Amino acid sequence: MNIRCLNPTDAEIYRQIRFTSLKENPEAFLTTYEIQLEKPIEEFQQNLQQTAMKFTLGCFTKADELAGIVTFVRESNPKITHKGSIYAMYVNPEFRGMRVGYALLTELLQRAKQLPGLEQINLTVVSNNLAAKRLYESVGFTTYGTERNAMKSNGQYWDDDLMSIIL
Repeated sequence: MNIRCLNPTDAEIYRQIRFTSLKENPEAFLTTYEIQLEKPIEEFQQNLQQTAMKFTLGCFTKADELAGIVTFVRESNPKITHKGSIYAMYVNPEFRGMRVGYALLTELLQRAKQLPGLEQINLTVVSNNLAAKRLYESVGFTTYGTERNAMKSNGQYWDDDLMSIIL
C-alpha cells in the first residue's frame, strides 16, 4: 500500500470513490450523492489542492487502485487553530480488513503532528457504525459526547458520536 497526498490530477479517481462512498453509506456523510454529482470536476480539483490548512490522503494498492481516502482540515479562526477535523473517511469494501483505514489514519496523525501549534483533532461518526468507531479508537481517539438526531434524511435520524484525540 502506498499513501500519499492527493492533488488536482487525482480529481477523477477521487470523485469516483466519493460517489461510491455516498451511494454505499449515505448516512455517514453530510453531503449527498446528488449534490456531489452536480459539482464540476474543477471543484474536486480545487478541493484536492493541498494547503497548510488542509490535505486529503489516498491509499493506493500495488495495482494503483485508490483503496481509501481521508481529509484533514485545520480550523482557521485564530482562537481555534489548535484544532483540526477529519472528514470523508472511506475505504472501498473490497479493501476492508486489510488495515487501509488504520494506515490512512496513522499517516494523517503523523502529518498533523508536524503542524506547528496543532494540539487536537476531532471527528464525528454515526453512532451505530461500530467498525468505524473501533478503527478510530485503535489510533487513540476517544468519544466525548453524542449528538442525538445529528442528521435527518427521508424521515430517519442518525446520532453522531463526537470523538477527539490530543496530539
